[in-house]
Amino acid sequence: MFEGQPKGLFALALANTGERFGYYTMLAIFVLFLRANFDLSASTAGNIYAAFLALVYFLPFIGGILADKFGYGKMVTIGIIGMFIGYVLLALPLGNGAAAWVSMVAGLLVISTGTGLFKGNLQVMVGNLYDDPAYASKRDSAFSIFYMAINIGALFAPTAAVEMMEYAQQTWGVSVNDSYHFAFGVACVSLIVSMLIYYGFRKTFRHVEGSTKQVEAKNANAAHTEELSPKETKERIVALCLVFAVVIFFWMAFHQNGLTLTYFADEFTAKSSAGLESMMFSVANLFAVIIFVYGLFQLFQSKTGKGKLISGVVTLLAVLFLVYRYSALEGSVPVDAPIFQQFNPFFVVALTPVSMAIFGSLARKGKEPSAPRKIGLGMLVAALGYVVMIVASIGLLSPNAQEAAGDAATFVSPNWLVSTYLVLTFAELLLSPMGISFVSKVAPPKYKGMMMGGWFVATAIGNYLTSVASWLWGDMPLWVVWGTLMVLCLLAALFIFSVMKRLEKVA
Repeated sequence: MFEGQPKGLFALALANTGERFGYYTMLAIFVLFLRANFDLSASTAGNIYAAFLALVYFLPFIGGILADKFGYGKMVTIGIIGMFIGYVLLALPLGNGAAAWVSMVAGLLVISTGTGLFKGNLQVMVGNLYDDPAYASKRDSAFSIFYMAINIGALFAPTAAVEMMEYAQQTWGVSVNDSYHFAFGVACVSLIVSMLIYYGFRKTFRHVEGSTKQVEAKNANAAHTEELSPKETKERIVALCLVFAVVIFFWMAFHQNGLTLTYFADEFTAKSSAGLESMMFSVANLFAVIIFVYGLFQLFQSKTGKGKLISGVVTLLAVLFLVYRYSALEGSVPVDAPIFQQFNPFFVVALTPVSMAIFGSLARKGKEPSAPRKIGLGMLVAALGYVVMIVASIGLLSPNAQEAAGDAATFVSPNWLVSTYLVLTFAELLLSPMGISFVSKVAPPKYKGMMMGGWFVATAIGNYLTSVASWLWGDMPLWVVWGTLMVLCLLAALFIFSVMKRLEKVA
């Protein structure tokens, strides 16, 4: 999995881990902050959330065009600085008046602009590492590793947000509303760490920091770069646009994690958990499970006795830690709504080696699905995730009726949401890293930055459409909310399978 990869991959992945930790720390509490601090309705908070995400994923298109001309490294540097300034603006405790509103809006604009310069261009740099024929065969696995690193940052983010808020409230006596700003401050620190990693290991990837022309000039294999005819270029761009059309609906469904799924966690899910179930609400326990999974894989893959011994010891220590944590359980633990957002990144990190092993085995047999086919399967799995939510919502009141019910309100087990995140993660692993790899591979060389930006434009549109579900959140039965998302995923799957031959032709 990790063998034979260029060192630049790990440096870029770790830099992205720091940035994503800050981003998801902020996102875990964002809609709750909007509703608590500014007394906004669910739909208004949803519109702001959707508009912000749309900007975050649209602006990489502009960032890609700029990077194609001025260089990827320059845009990434400006982006990191911009995001840091944006998180500082969110961290300022200005109350809930006009100044607070202006600071919040300005912070969102600066963060989205900085992300637009940073996110897509960093991924293009990763792809450029694999233009060298020596590494070309490892492109898909590289993006899986890169994607896993993103989610390591996201795994710890919800706990960081919740713990920082509780610490600020208990230690400094600040109000709940003011404590949100301390959590936003955590994001500022994470950006500093990201900068240190990026510049500390810059020499490992500096050769792919330039503009498209500069990278090709420095590449010793540039003479072997594939020359495309206008017809081939058009075919590739059309194929990418067809994929972009489909992923709009995936991100619309998937990014309900920060919106209606968070509302469900806050309004319909039990507020405490006990016994074995409660262990999954500790990020330390989840990390131990990850160590166990990777240790077990390494145990079977190690080619030396020493390697097997080390892997065995690590695996055993992870098991002993979990056994100790279970034996020390006492009573119940609180279940805060933001904490559910740790499950998607946990499942991504834990399941990445499993998915890579499965597809690696299929590849060796010549049966691995193409990247477009994986995307179609991902849409089907995403639809299944909302089937789980429909079942979970049977017998529950509408959101407005739930609020009016008071002590008579009904709550469900947190296992429903965790199960949904598990299914959506399977969909994500099929679609997102493979989609990014597909763009990196298929995009015409002179349009790489723009086409990676196109992926983010599609994501932006999908993220803006997340607000549609929040418009339904109120008097509508919950099954209408989840059913709408399910149907859209099924229609997108049907579309991509209908154009599969055209996509596989250029894959």
